[in-house]
Amino acid sequence: MNKAISTPNLSDRTELAIREVVGGRRGGLGAALLFAGPAVIASIAYMDPGNFATNIQAGASYGYTLLWVALLANLIAMLFQGLSAKLGIVTGRNLAEMSRDQFPQPVVIAMWIVSEIAAMATDLAEFLGGAIGLSLLFNIPLLAGMIVTGIVTYGVLLFERGGFRPVELVIGGLVAAISLCYFIEMFIAPVDWGSAALHSVLPQIPDAAALTISVGIIGATVMPHAIYLHSGLTQNRAPARDDDERRTLLRFSNVEVVLALAVAGLVNMAMIMMASAAFHQGHSDVAEIETAYHTLTPLLGGAAAAVFLVSLLASGVSSSAVGTMAGQLVMQGFVGFRIPLLVRRLVTMVPAFVVVALGVNATNALVVSQVVLSIVLPVPMISLVMFTRRRDIMGAFANSRLTDGLAILGTAVILALNVVLLLQTFGVAIPGLSST
Repeated sequence: MNKAISTPNLSDRTELAIREVVGGRRGGLGAALLFAGPAVIASIAYMDPGNFATNIQAGASYGYTLLWVALLANLIAMLFQGLSAKLGIVTGRNLAEMSRDQFPQPVVIAMWIVSEIAAMATDLAEFLGGAIGLSLLFNIPLLAGMIVTGIVTYGVLLFERGGFRPVELVIGGLVAAISLCYFIEMFIAPVDWGSAALHSVLPQIPDAAALTISVGIIGATVMPHAIYLHSGLTQNRAPARDDDERRTLLRFSNVEVVLALAVAGLVNMAMIMMASAAFHQGHSDVAEIETAYHTLTPLLGGAAAAVFLVSLLASGVSSSAVGTMAGQLVMQGFVGFRIPLLVRRLVTMVPAFVVVALGVNATNALVVSQVVLSIVLPVPMISLVMFTRRRDIMGAFANSRLTDGLAILGTAVILALNVVLLLQTFGVAIPGLSST
């Protein structure tokens, strides 16, 4: 007698275990680890190659002065990733789907187009970063590095076929690798910890160029695609059946967001501190990832340079995979259809190949892409605040006044920086900022 036996896969077993925790039948550290995943995946957007580019420029040119920008950006990121996760858990809808449901069609189309531009800018940074890492690590042409990065990224994305858990574990492993690399760098680089602590809480923007880098840091840290993606990662992971289950899921989600993004924030600040310690005195003109690598070897030794490249490669591969996941979710949410994963991967790779073919400086392209992202960023931020404060959408889980105020303030900070950057771009003098 033949019987078809269906063996639950890893994702199915994880969801069943989460049900036991939510139902009060399981506890402990192992139970908490079941909820680790969505924020870990989102956190890779905060450690992508765009961060490497902007943080190297910040540390080399201004020492520890712009550390406070990285800290501020990370705090804003925690708030908005938490809100995005909450939207998915409470409503079962992601941010793109909710936007399609709630806004007029012309607004939805405009939001989709802007989001696609952001996806291309995101993939440009992530794809180029991985390619630069491979190119330097194995001494191969940048174009060859891009091709290998594309193949490896597609391989990572294939883990999605096994459900949500395998890809969470793969991305989590790469996040751990990046974090370990910068933990090691902190022991190699001669960091001035007192100065670093001071400038983490002392707001300063010395000149107009520092403003551009600051906006780039924010664009590289608070990422539009991560805000969209997080709601999609939580909406169907373990759907809540009542408000008590929603509260439990939200409690674990908030803890995960804080921990995952705290690690990402520390990595970002470590990047700036490493660049400051290595380059600011005597090599403040270092502004490119390639130059940083070649300069690190004589200054801090081959181990520091190798660790730097390994972290860059892990960052490029993982963040490129996450960017493709986000792009697919945004397209499906706004326009209601999917395209094959390979096609999506190829489409978002095109701008990076164009940049290389035109001979554009890769690191400059990374920094510019982050500024573009910062300008696009208010779109998902504003819509997320609008939805999570509405009781007709969120019910008892609508934002409190404090959360609402902080979210509006965070959005206002991004908007203000973008306005100043645009004025600066068009040659309007900004009081208090020198042009040099």
